[in-house]
Amino acid sequence: MQYDENNRSGLGLLRYIWTEWISAFVVLVLLLLTLIIGTGEMIHGQLLRMGERLYGDPATGMQYSFLRAEPSSPTCERNVDVDRKVQEQMKADAADEYADFFGVRSEADVRAAIVQAQQVCEESYQFYDKAIAHMQAHPSIRAYRTFETSFFGVFKFGTENRALLLVIMVVFAAISATLKTHHIGLRSPTTRIDFKVYSVAMLTGNAFLAYSSYSQYQSMLNSGVPIGDMKYIYWLWMILFSTLTLISLYQIFRQPKQSQEGGSLGMAFLSVPLYGYMAIITGISFTFLMDYPMGQGIYLGQLVEFSSIFLNLALFIWAGMLLKQTRVVDMFLNILRPWNLAPETLTWLILVAAALPTAYTGASGIFVIAAGAIIYKEVWNAGGRRQFALAATAMSGSLGVVLRPCLLIVVVASLNKEVTTDLLYHYGVYVFLLTSTLFLIISLFFAESKFRIAAPGVAAPQSARAVVAVIPYVVIFILIWLFYKYALSTDLNEFTAPVMMPVILLLVVLFDKLRHEPAPLPAVGHWDETLTAQLNQGSIPELATAGAAVNAEYREAEHGKQQGKELAVDHGVKRSAYGESLRNVGFWKSLHISTSETVGHIGALVILMALSVSVGGLLERIEVMQAFPTDISSTILVITLIVGLMIFVGMIMDPFGAVILISATVAPVAYQYGIHPVHFWMITLIGFELGYVTPPVALNHLLARQSVGDAEVAEADAEVRHLSFYYRYERWVLPVIVMLPAMLIIAYIPYVFKLFGWYH
Repeated sequence: MQYDENNRSGLGLLRYIWTEWISAFVVLVLLLLTLIIGTGEMIHGQLLRMGERLYGDPATGMQYSFLRAEPSSPTCERNVDVDRKVQEQMKADAADEYADFFGVRSEADVRAAIVQAQQVCEESYQFYDKAIAHMQAHPSIRAYRTFETSFFGVFKFGTENRALLLVIMVVFAAISATLKTHHIGLRSPTTRIDFKVYSVAMLTGNAFLAYSSYSQYQSMLNSGVPIGDMKYIYWLWMILFSTLTLISLYQIFRQPKQSQEGGSLGMAFLSVPLYGYMAIITGISFTFLMDYPMGQGIYLGQLVEFSSIFLNLALFIWAGMLLKQTRVVDMFLNILRPWNLAPETLTWLILVAAALPTAYTGASGIFVIAAGAIIYKEVWNAGGRRQFALAATAMSGSLGVVLRPCLLIVVVASLNKEVTTDLLYHYGVYVFLLTSTLFLIISLFFAESKFRIAAPGVAAPQSARAVVAVIPYVVIFILIWLFYKYALSTDLNEFTAPVMMPVILLLVVLFDKLRHEPAPLPAVGHWDETLTAQLNQGSIPELATAGAAVNAEYREAEHGKQQGKELAVDHGVKRSAYGESLRNVGFWKSLHISTSETVGHIGALVILMALSVSVGGLLERIEVMQAFPTDISSTILVITLIVGLMIFVGMIMDPFGAVILISATVAPVAYQYGIHPVHFWMITLIGFELGYVTPPVALNHLLARQSVGDAEVAEADAEVRHLSFYYRYERWVLPVIVMLPAMLIIAYIPYVFKLFGWYH
């Protein structure tokens, strides 16, 4: 459900102000603060190095680090009579009550100690005098020191309070996601019974979470252990889930005006978000079956424990939403459009190209949300079946999760000392080559037209012009990379990418808006032979730019403006009725739009991950892994069990929560059976991705539907109802028959090689 802009009065106005302004502003401030914290260490390191260059003096041995605090005058006596001091100390030692038992030092030892102390005192005075003289010679050092230490204070405060920043961000984002009915489910509620079941389920799940948070807080108070600043986090959890409970209660009695009559109870249960089901299942299990009501709240602590990772994920989500506000994806596709490639070949190239931004946006789902609509329209416009285009959209975020610098690999390496990011990324390249090749082979097998390409004489000049248009974006990327590399001594890698990518995309958005790109050209619809002939004759000067129009459509739909704005279709050429609006959106409006979308996705994804960790904790407490046999003599059987388990976990949990669960339960068992840690995690990651495109949950399909819209998915299903099984369910079947063989090859071939001694 989206907000109706015409209803800006009463509670509707309050909801609009909260979701579009208050939460967007707060989350934007927190994201910028996270960026400052992330770059703080880099900047502070440079400030220290600059201070050393400006105020250090190798000749006198004076360093800037010695002067970061005001030198204090030594309190020791500088000039003393050593002989007198020795006699005084000897008398004091002799008068000591323990002198008869321990004895007393000789005069020579006492003299040596006093001389050494006097030497240290003299050195302290010499250093103090030298420091004061040095500071008098460099009067600006105090101002620079104040700036440097103040910056360090801000950076240190932010670093020490990452967990609090994350929870505040989640509070505002989750409330907005609930108000906008933005949580991820198998289908969106549309009818009155859908909304009724949805609201009751969310009320129940949120009530369990509120009670669990309260129980955890009371348990900590009664434990007698000081909780310190953690009390603020406990308060925030209680405030969040109590607020969500009240919102769900309100939504039971106040349904959206656009909800339809009819519907069925079975379909209504499919409208309940995954987060709601997880909250209810874990709430019932912990509260009633285990008498452990604080269980959900305790496992929410995993969110706090890994706050740095989840803050990086929030930055990646923001980067993905900023990417949507640019024409980058669309302009890169302009390079391919003139060649009129067969849909399958074009899709393969798009997926290969999408692997890199998938890796740089942290996880598969984020890229699907950011670029899914553009990829879907592009594949369809090239002549691909809608079902095939939906399959491609769901897979667009799957191939790059094993490539550098994907955040998921960083999480795996941080939780498992047996593997490193370098090893996982190295073998991830081979996994990527395998899955992308299998997609090309299998999609071509089912293709209606195996090969198609435009005349090079026509396509090459147009493609070259498209390359020229992309060069400024590449230059921006290179310049920012060079700035970080040489100005901040920081390279782009898996640890710095979460900070650098939003900065790069902010400047790309700014460049896009200052450049005043022309309105999108008409979007070419389903390809036909007439258009092919026109292209080869050169009568169509340039293939149309579909993505920007789609982006405008998507954002308009986000604000409830979709009704009444139909797309005009004429001889296979479709034009957006409001594509011109993209040109009129300035930088600040784009920043507001991207941040508003980020809020919704943070609220939906992060809270889903938190509940996934809770589900993992439940499975761990009921000792599911105890059912795993411990005396299996066949490694093949062990690998088979692991493959099945990874696929199952990928079907029901988000990747980050799943990694935390698998690291604590399955990984140690696999290592005991002699499965190499890198081999195990390659099986795990590809198993997760297979699970994310496999019903009944298929998280990537849910995100793809969220990106392209429910109406488009319904239309895709409607147009193939008369066809064979494969074409009716192609969006589900194709990803599975690509990822399943990849899963089997990755799982068993390395073992066969090891069995025959071909590698160790």
